Order: sequence, then C-alpha cells, then structure tokens
Amino acid sequence: MLYILLGLFSALIVGLDQLTKYLTVAYIPLWEHRSFLPGVLGLTYTQNTGAAFSVFQGQDWLFFLIFALFCLFIVWSVWKKLLPFTTFELWCLAAIFGGGLGNLLDRVFRGYVVDMLETEFMTFPIFNVADCFITCGTILLLIHVLFFNKEFLKSEKKGHDKTAK
Repeated sequence: MLYILLGLFSALIVGLDQLTKYLTVAYIPLWEHRSFLPGVLGLTYTQNTGAAFSVFQGQDWLFFLIFALFCLFIVWSVWKKLLPFTTFELWCLAAIFGGGLGNLLDRVFRGYVVDMLETEFMTFPIFNVADCFITCGTILLLIHVLFFNKEFLKSEKKGHDKTAK
C-alpha cells in the first residue's frame, strides 16, 4: 500500500508541475515578468535547455541517463532491501522522482524545461515546481540519512568493514 501512495504522490507532483508549466506557457509571454507575491516571488517564463543554473545546456542525453540510472538504482535498492530507507526517506525519494519526471517530460515533449518561479527578494536562477521537489526532497533525504537513520549508517559501515578485510 505504501508504494501505491508513493506512486500517487509522484504522479501528483508531475501533474502539479505540468499544470503550472502549461499555464505559464499559455498566459505569460517568454521573458515577461509578472509579480505573484510582491517582494517575494514573481513569475517569469524562461526556457532552460540545461540543468540547474543552466549548466550542461543541450546535453539532454546526460539528463536522460542520470534519471534512468537514479530510477534503476532506487528500485533495485528498495526491491533487494540493500539500503535501509525509512518511510520518510521513501517519501523524499518519491518527491525527487516526481520532480525529475516532470522535468524529463518537458525535455522530451518541448526540447527544454519551462521555468517560471523567480525570487524577488534576492538574485537567484529562475526555477519551477519540479525543481522545488527535487531540491527539497534531496536536502531532506540527506539530512535524515545523516542525522536520523542510524540503520543506514550502520549498513554503510558494515559494507566498508567487509571491503577492508
């Protein structure tokens, strides 16, 4: 049942991401800025052919490969119970997966990723809903693994002990 909920959560993220991108393309001209939460967050439609901060522009094959390897690794690890992920960590992985899939769909069907969220209180690259879930999911996953999942750290130590012998 948990895996069904995780799948639905990922699908919800993809749906929300694609809806916001559709509305952006339909109602905001390219490079036009609209204030959303004045002084905090604005909407500016951009097209990103790279990754975060527009690095690796035009390297779609690299993004497909990274996403495919991430998915295969997670499914294999969970199925084989190689890594002791907690339920919270599985939710983080589902958020990362949903965000990654949302951006991958853009690359496949548009040839670029639609970005629209722009911070008005500081200079920061324009991003999208998928990026939010990827970033927050990754940060929360790392914090939880490093500080709260004692089993994960024990399994890592056991792996290193076996290779040292």
